[in-house]
Amino acid sequence: MNGNVFDRFLVVNDMGFLFRLLFFFFILSVGNVLAQNDSLLLKFGLFADVQYGDCETEGTRFYRQSLFKLKTCINDFNDNNVDFTVNLGDIIDRRFQDIDTLLSCLKELETPIYNITGNHDYKNLKKNEFLYEKLCMPDEYYSFEKKGWVFVMLNTNEISAYANENDSLKKQELDNMLDFIKRNNGKQAYRWNGGVSEEQLSWLDRLLSDCQNKNKKVLVFTHHPLYPFSEFTALNNIDILNIISKYSSCVKAVFSGHHHAGAFGVYNDIPMITLEGMIETQNTNSYAIVKISNNKIFIEGRGRATYRVFDY
Repeated sequence: MNGNVFDRFLVVNDMGFLFRLLFFFFILSVGNVLAQNDSLLLKFGLFADVQYGDCETEGTRFYRQSLFKLKTCINDFNDNNVDFTVNLGDIIDRRFQDIDTLLSCLKELETPIYNITGNHDYKNLKKNEFLYEKLCMPDEYYSFEKKGWVFVMLNTNEISAYANENDSLKKQELDNMLDFIKRNNGKQAYRWNGGVSEEQLSWLDRLLSDCQNKNKKVLVFTHHPLYPFSEFTALNNIDILNIISKYSSCVKAVFSGHHHAGAFGVYNDIPMITLEGMIETQNTNSYAIVKISNNKIFIEGRGRATYRVFDY
């Protein structure tokens, strides 16, 4: 009898200990969440390669479904109170007139959107400036600052077979890039790829030098990936990487689109993230919410987009 009472006493006390232990971990977890929220500096939405078109499906590309996917993405960004959104290019696929449908949808965003262009965005376009005006871009490449972070929006379509506007100087730069790729057995000499001009490279160099001197942290955004090397990388990705690598102490990551399967690599200690394209698959979406804390960058992928976290 006494043994049974003692056993019951142990059980009661064990349950009390378990309750106190669980309560301790609950308080600890709440504290961690609060600490994380306190250290959250910025939160922004990110998507790539919507490639909407009022046309029939081809293979794994469901053009009409992209509109619904984008609306779902926008609702999620609004629900999560992102500070702003970045579009990595290719919001349309083949007809420039489809851009108005997308822009009407993007007006539902409750915070600003910053756009760069993709190769598909130049379809049936007679004047590049008209595209930049439509997307409310201050220029074809530009930068902006938020809470001590500088966001660099490159234009990897500037030197290309589809966006040169019969510019003889840019045509010469394109020929030089293609010749370099051929001589070095490169993979990316395709019509859908582009590069940046010598002028843009100089602008990037000056900007990053200024950021480093002022101890600014930098994120770089491109349509064409820079690394890992593939048939989708920018035509002169090596030139761009060489400049970015000079400032690896301030450049914390590079985000790109274009390669719908997505990719990831680290080049000279700089994470290179290629976001999976929204256009692919009938029902599975792809976009991300990027959170910057005091020492980490979280990429909260949705749908096909990969979840990643890394220190900076």
